[in-house]
Amino acid sequence: MLNFQPLALFAAPERRVRNGEEPIAPQQRKPRTAQKVILFDGVCNLCNASVRWVLRHDHKQRFDFASLQSEAAHERLAHHLSEEEIAILPDSIILIDESGVHTQSTAVLKIAKELGFPYFFAAVFFTLPPCVRDPIYRWIARNRYRWFGQQDTCLLPTPELADRFLDGQEPPNV
Repeated sequence: MLNFQPLALFAAPERRVRNGEEPIAPQQRKPRTAQKVILFDGVCNLCNASVRWVLRHDHKQRFDFASLQSEAAHERLAHHLSEEEIAILPDSIILIDESGVHTQSTAVLKIAKELGFPYFFAAVFFTLPPCVRDPIYRWIARNRYRWFGQQDTCLLPTPELADRFLDGQEPPNV
């Protein structure tokens, strides 16, 4: 397990306040029950940037998140897969939704499709079979540390976004 380090990696998207209403403090928010969970490599700079991008564009808060290095991710995967299946999963982006566990290009396209206009147009790439899409995804995933770098530890979300992260309450592993 990697150490978790509380840094302000994930800044809360700006929330517009209408008619003088006060923003909801994180401790006042209702517990989330998102049916879609994005698992990501918590030390990968590209994966972290992708999560920040989804947070900015997920206006309906359809997704929750967890780093693949966390117990929360392992528990969520264990509900759907055996230990052998979990062991062979790719270590980049994984989507868990009501229809199961999705990896590689399928996960990315399903995420984009859920974000609405104009991102749902990415679904046009579903017309290509995974045997065409996935090699491109694997090529990027294989080179992501070299191209974008990586962190030594998983970074925790800000308090404003902790309720969107299943592993946001996990204590640091030392």
